[in-house]
Amino acid sequence: MKAFRYIGIFLVAAALLSSCGYSKVKDISLTSVGVAYIVPTSSRSVDAKLLLTINNPAPGFAVQEVSGLIRYQDKVIAHFVTSGPLELLGKAEAAYELPCTVRLDEGSSLLEVLVIASKGTLKNLKADVSVQAAIGKNGVLRAPFTFKDLDISQFNK
Repeated sequence: MKAFRYIGIFLVAAALLSSCGYSKVKDISLTSVGVAYIVPTSSRSVDAKLLLTINNPAPGFAVQEVSGLIRYQDKVIAHFVTSGPLELLGKAEAAYELPCTVRLDEGSSLLEVLVIASKGTLKNLKADVSVQAAIGKNGVLRAPFTFKDLDISQFNK
């Protein structure tokens, strides 16, 4: 009986969110990516601040955490995680700063990353990204979003 109650609550919440414009969440796009700074914290990790431009046609919401991995030619070379929440403005294209930590994968070496960087291109770099978002003033409604095989080279323009 409790399961039916939760399903009912979920359906009502989904209907309310779609009627309030949250159905446009799938249309959110990342239009540019840059790096403000990179600070080495150990031989296998760095802290960085990403500069993102995001077009959000949906109402505003909070991004609680972004995490993922970076692959080069299908080999995982690094993992990343953000170090703070990000409030996305609603129905706007805006620039954001996002602090994060990047750690080399156990099977990757710093030399390998330097060789990739020396090529001067982001070709063959892909990312899998997981985003935890919270909707509402109290962050009561949480939603995960997953993006697979993002081509990082599309942001190198």
